[in-house]
Amino acid sequence: MKKYREALTAVLAIALIYIVFYIVGVGCPIKFLTGISCAGCGMTRAYLSLLRLDVAAAFHYHPLFPLPPLVLLLVLFRKRVPDKIYKLLLFTITGVFLIIYLLRLFDATDTVVVFEPTRGFIYRIFEFLGRILKNVL
Repeated sequence: MKKYREALTAVLAIALIYIVFYIVGVGCPIKFLTGISCAGCGMTRAYLSLLRLDVAAAFHYHPLFPLPPLVLLLVLFRKRVPDKIYKLLLFTITGVFLIIYLLRLFDATDTVVVFEPTRGFIYRIFEFLGRILKNVL
């Protein structure tokens, strides 16, 4: 019972962090910092679309949105799944996420997953510091 409580607490904590990010206008912290979408980019919008019963939009935002709840169930019921199957499923799901991420990242028509490092906070900080150093020197 303690394991389930810890898992639920972790899920709620992550959800709370993302709600705070959303309220302050950050959205995805990885994209905010780097300007590059993460592998889960579009997942929140997919679930929000699903709540509106817009399944097509949900798949548009992230085609793998059904997988995280399945992974959560897999982790919660870890002891009931044979070790080899557990590892195979996690490896396969991770691989599928990586393949879909790379396909979306290199698809110029994809408006959800973007590669814009010059829009990231880290780049802007370095650019700002570079301008200061240029003026000082």
